[in-house]
This record gives sequence, C-alpha cells and structure tokens, in this order.
Amino acid sequence: MTIPFDASSPKGAPLRTFFSRRMLVAFLMGFYSGLPLLLTGSVLQAWLKEDGVNIATIGAFALVGLPYGLKFMWAPFFDRFTLPLFGRRRGWLAIFQLLLTVAIAAFGFSAPPASLCYIAASAFLVTFFSASQDVIVDAYRREILSDDEQGLGAALFVNGYRLGTLLASAGGLMLADFLGFNQVYWLMAAIMSTGLIATTIIAKEPPLPDNAPTRLAEAVIQPFVQFFGRQDALWVLLFVLLYKLGDTVASQMTTLFYLDIGYSKTEIGAVVKLFGFWATVTGGFIGGFWILRTGIYPALWQFGLLQALSTAAFALLAQVGASLIGLSLVISFENLSAGMGTAAFTAFMASQTDTRFTATQYALLSSLMGIPRVLIAAPSGWLAEEVGWLKFFIACSLMAIPGLIVLLKFRGWLGSHDQRPLTRVA
Repeated sequence: MTIPFDASSPKGAPLRTFFSRRMLVAFLMGFYSGLPLLLTGSVLQAWLKEDGVNIATIGAFALVGLPYGLKFMWAPFFDRFTLPLFGRRRGWLAIFQLLLTVAIAAFGFSAPPASLCYIAASAFLVTFFSASQDVIVDAYRREILSDDEQGLGAALFVNGYRLGTLLASAGGLMLADFLGFNQVYWLMAAIMSTGLIATTIIAKEPPLPDNAPTRLAEAVIQPFVQFFGRQDALWVLLFVLLYKLGDTVASQMTTLFYLDIGYSKTEIGAVVKLFGFWATVTGGFIGGFWILRTGIYPALWQFGLLQALSTAAFALLAQVGASLIGLSLVISFENLSAGMGTAAFTAFMASQTDTRFTATQYALLSSLMGIPRVLIAAPSGWLAEEVGWLKFFIACSLMAIPGLIVLLKFRGWLGSHDQRPLTRVA
C-alpha cells in the first residue's frame, strides 16, 4: 500500500528534491511540532521548582503528557472531516496551531504555586493540541511525499523537531534568567503563531484521495479493517516493534554506563550532547538521501546492520574504559546510525498507510513504536546488573537480528515500485 516511484523527481535529482517546497514544509512542520513538547516538560518543571512546588507534585505533572500516547483515538476525526478553509489537512493544522498559540500564552497569566490547577489545565490543553497537530503533520507528510521521498522528508522533519525542542528548552531556560518564565511562555506563543505561515502560505494541500471516508463510523472502523485485512499486517506490526529494539534497550542505560566506567557529568554532557546532536542530524540527512538512491528496503537492511554494529561498539568501550576519544567515536557512530535508521524506519511506517486513513493508521503505528521504550525500561537495568556492561551491549546488538529476519518477509514488495497511485503536490 505505497506510492509509485516518480522518475521525474526523487531519484534522479536528490538536490532538487532537498530544496523543494515539500521538504521546506516538512522541516518547518517539524519545528512547530517540536516547540510545544518541552514547554510542558523540562521548562515547566524548572518553573515549578523555582517557585517552591514540591517534587512529588512536579512529578505528577507528567500525566499531562498522556495525549501523546493516545492520539490514535481521535485521529479518525481528522480523516473524516474537512474544514471549509484550507482543506482536510491544512484546515485542521491551522486550527490547532491557533489553539496552541492561545494555550501556550495562557501559561503567562499564571503564578505558581497559587495557580497549580490552572497550570495543569493549560499544560493538558497544550499536550492535547500538540498531539493533534502531530497526527495531522504526520498524515500531511505521508500524503505530500512519494515513498522514495519519505526518508528525506522524515530526516528534515526530525531535525526541525529537534531545533524546536532546543529553542523551547535550552533557549527557554536561558531566557527565563533574564525575562522570567511568564514572558518566556508569551515569547514561545508568539513564535508558535508564525506556524500559520507554513500552514496556509507555503504548504500545498494534498489531493483528497478517492473513496475518502464520508461517515465518522467509517473513518473509525475502516482503517483497522483495511490494515488488518492485509496478509502481512501482523508482520508489519511485529517489525515496528522489533526493528529498533536493541537500539532502544541500549539507550535506556547509556548514561548510567558512562558514569559507571568513570566519565564525569561534564564530559558526558559535552561529548554526548555536542557530538551526539550533530551526528544524529547528519545521520538523518545521509539516511534521507540514501533512501532516495536505493529505496526503503535496502536502506532498512543497511541501517539496521549499522545500528547493531554501533550498539556493539559500546561493548568495546566497556573494555577500553573512560577514554574521551573512544567516547566521541562511539557516540558519533551510534547517533549517526540512529539518525539513518530513524529516517528509514519513519519512511517505512508512512509507506504502510492507506491515504484514505493516513492520520489514523500512522498514529496507530507511531504509538506502537513507543511500546518497547516503555516496557523494557525496568528489565534493561536488571539485565545490565546481572551480566555486566560487556555482555549487556553484546546482547542489545543481537536484539537487532529478529527485526532483520522479519524484514525478509517484505523482500518481494517493499523494494519494488509496483505501487498504488497517489498524486503528489509540487
């Protein structure tokens, strides 16, 4: 269930594709999706802590993030209904960016700890509107790009997302020392309001697909009937669960690993953040361009193997000990391969959705992708303690094998261009 290869655009002219309006919109939508995330996370936590709110109460604020994990429940609404202005995707996107602007600005009128209920309500609204924006943005990116462009589009989206979170978190915390948190939230709301330019002016509305749902019940039921009616549906779900399993298990324990073998917190912060950030950004770009040249199937294989090797590199670091050069090399390799793997993995998930129900099916797959991160957090610590760091990272590296075995099931169709049509907007 994928989009046909268009020889006139992606593979023959990767630079032209990179500088296209479609990719600019993918980057901008990533930025505006990332901006709200940490305004209800680390920035809000710092504000509450500074104003004397106790740690237990601050911890309870994590519950406001529930909409991010449940967004597939209301995603069918966006597949079914088209607003009068701007179309099915841009219309909803404009609405939620306006609502996000208002909800973020609302923080500026609060004064913790006296107004905790008001702050909690504002935070919940921000996460709900932000999760809804994510659903629409993911659907838009899937519908506006061909399958071969999905990897590069995902890379630009993710890098824009990281820039948005960096501005909100690091920028917000630094500005709070000079302006105060109230003014920081008003400033972030003003920045959020500029997203309407990307939504209504730069972006082009994808064409409404044939046989789009005309009833809400159809939009709720048919995405699951269509997806699970495929012979390979369970294999697709299994692959989504397994492909980045080893990488995810290892990442849960890396900070403890660094500290345990003798790195200082300053060394970890400087090397991991500096080398890690730019290596991940670079990996995303490399992965996106590589998918343009080879297609999704070969890229999933190649990047999956690189992810396994980069995880095994931590086992080598465990033997070497606290070497800054070793840490820099391992972090660069791991984050580079992770960026490439994420680009291919995101492109794969997008290619498995039916454009009649893109919002619902993509929200389902992206929610499923987060399950390993939640379920393996506790056992990963137990495993590392039981077997030691060397065997732990070797085991994590071997966890990549099941996902690659499942990938063999897709060899006959994922790499081909015999795919269903979808008109792509220039």
